[in-house]
Amino acid sequence: MQLIELHILQSFPVSCLNRDDVGAPKTATFGGVPRARISSQCLKRAIREYAQDNLPDARFNGKRTKRLAELIQKELMDGRHIKPDRALEMACAVAGAFNKKEGSPLDPKDPETETLFFASPAQTKQLAGLAMDEWGESKKINPNKDAFRSKCRKVGLFDAADIALFGRMVAADPTLTLEGAGMFGHALSTHRADNDLDFFSAVDECKKKTEDAGAGMIDTLWFTSAVYYRYAAVNLDLLFDEDHLAKLTTEERRKVLDAFIRATLLATPGARKNSMNAHTDIGYALGLYHPKGQPIQLINAYEEPVWARGGSGLIRPSVRKGLLHLKKIEDFVGESAKEKIATGTYRPETDTGENGEFTKQHIPEHFNLNDFVKRLTAHVQ
Repeated sequence: MQLIELHILQSFPVSCLNRDDVGAPKTATFGGVPRARISSQCLKRAIREYAQDNLPDARFNGKRTKRLAELIQKELMDGRHIKPDRALEMACAVAGAFNKKEGSPLDPKDPETETLFFASPAQTKQLAGLAMDEWGESKKINPNKDAFRSKCRKVGLFDAADIALFGRMVAADPTLTLEGAGMFGHALSTHRADNDLDFFSAVDECKKKTEDAGAGMIDTLWFTSAVYYRYAAVNLDLLFDEDHLAKLTTEERRKVLDAFIRATLLATPGARKNSMNAHTDIGYALGLYHPKGQPIQLINAYEEPVWARGGSGLIRPSVRKGLLHLKKIEDFVGESAKEKIATGTYRPETDTGENGEFTKQHIPEHFNLNDFVKRLTAHVQ
């Protein structure tokens, strides 16, 4: 497996980036103590949104939706003299091919599939075109699920790199299921982290001062603050095979990977961004390129929780423990990454004194973000 890995340490202040069923920050027990957690699903969603909004060359154009029929209806009506009701009837017949095994048409009164479907713009466009070829504007609609599923497979994902990276599951037809080339871990705090409650009140500004002095409302919100270790990797062999992005040129492939790396480093989940804004820069990110091998997280560096000692904060000891753990892994397996570089706002320093354990050999070369991304994407052929 040809692999690029990102090991990221990031400090977030008071925040609730990823909530559980009661509205509290998600947690997990690791190393025998509670940790703050951000789910991989939450991180992937933030990455997709960041790339779509900020990186025009990302090709992150996929749509995950139950409203596939609505997308196809819009394509059918685009530039064609076809009535909305007829377009919807045709679209429901097409979307039905991806709803259940038998592929029966959806009800136009309830035109949603039972599960989400991840479609590229090109796939939606081609499915609409096939519907016109099959039924025109007046022919009887006789659904052929195999024809539409086959068309979907043939179109490919050249305009939807996010589907290639994050994968797609289709219960109605497993042949349309696609393994994502991206690999993510749930982000965990490098230290013990407990949730806390924020008590707040709101003032009724139309009350007279002579009335009661109580608040207009009172309530509580959960929050936490932590330094998180995040892990993401890309299987380059899988990403650029025939089922994924083989049709792209080398330059286009590099742009996709560029967007993935930037979005992974810079995206922050948007929960409570107006009341507990937690958008921060990454403290430290380690980028590795392996011509072969398997993905290995550095999370076990933090199985014994990090502690802030002597006013050093948590980023510094977290970076130190992570890089020391990486060296132990390299010594154990007998090889290291072909490319090992770093970026971020924090630059680690060696231990002071002759007997310091953390030396220059543990610290990779440090780059700004643009050069960091350029060095990693250069491995794409």
